[in-house]
Amino acid sequence: MRLHFRGAVLPTGEFVDLWVHDGVISFEPVADAETIHASGWIVPGLVDAHCHVGIKYGGGHEDSAGAIAQAEVERDAGVLLLRDAGSPIDTRFADDRPDLPRIVRAGRHIARPKRYIRELGIDLDDERDLPAIVAEQARRGDGWVKIVGDWIDRAVGDLCPLWSDAVLKEAIDAAHREGARVTAHVFGEDALPGLLNAGIDCIEHGTGLTDDTIDFMARHRVALVPTLINIDTFPEIAAGAGRFPVYAAHMRDLHARSRDTIGKAHEAGVPIYTGTDAGGSITHGRIADEIIALTGAGFTPHDALGASSWNARTWLNHPSIEPGAPADFVVYQEDPRENLAALATPSWVVLRGHVYDRRDPVTAYR
Repeated sequence: MRLHFRGAVLPTGEFVDLWVHDGVISFEPVADAETIHASGWIVPGLVDAHCHVGIKYGGGHEDSAGAIAQAEVERDAGVLLLRDAGSPIDTRFADDRPDLPRIVRAGRHIARPKRYIRELGIDLDDERDLPAIVAEQARRGDGWVKIVGDWIDRAVGDLCPLWSDAVLKEAIDAAHREGARVTAHVFGEDALPGLLNAGIDCIEHGTGLTDDTIDFMARHRVALVPTLINIDTFPEIAAGAGRFPVYAAHMRDLHARSRDTIGKAHEAGVPIYTGTDAGGSITHGRIADEIIALTGAGFTPHDALGASSWNARTWLNHPSIEPGAPADFVVYQEDPRENLAALATPSWVVLRGHVYDRRDPVTAYR
């Protein structure tokens, strides 16, 4: 399949001719190429750096058909690279589907009994098993492992860390020996110092960041995926936690200052990438909402888009738009940096060199 596009390629905005042949990008002319579009804005495939392919909306496990449907929704929204931050099912069957986004898996959530959503993760009765389980998940994943850093402790009535500092250091070291990076679900403040001092590579949510932990993350280049549209469900979570008033008040407070918290992290230079937390309480295909939400935390539209495209792809070791790279990009009729809402209506999605005409959602691909 030989294709030709012409448009402003982001992040530079340079107006160029771009060809696709055998599923890869070329800046050199390709004979007999079909011109798909000769104007517009061409953006490296979007990234949802925190989602869950295989968790049903509302909770529970998806079957393979449901997981495929979720991935198709992401593709049609222009999301061509997913970092799955914990799934209860093995989605490697999707790797054989050229019509589905590429998935970078973090294995299953690792938690303690009654300290996370039931049946989604691996529950460890003895925290001393954490290093061995982390190493096992590192070998099964795609270079990432996900642990639950804090959750409500019903005996205390508030968010509390799940692990001791010493075992976290052993576990993260074990993952690093396997060549994997480690990320952690963290809502509150108290779990962060132990995770950061243990060498964690990324923090999910991060609503409990303080000036000290922000400074540490900036100096050590620890990434943050804030999942702002998921954080906006905190008031609803608090409303259903009447038996735990301290926890409910804490969640409301974390939500109320979330944009300020993430804005401080951005200003300090913490690497920040977009993730919707789709799966469970958030529907798939909402990356545009998450990108727009970042502007409420002080991001420029250009930086917000970069956090979900060229910068996120580099962080996950995937190329953007360059000669020889896989042809994974999205074409918009207007500059999405001038109107981020345009991200919700791509004109063409190109995945592995196949073109999905989103002007007519009924169209399959060519």
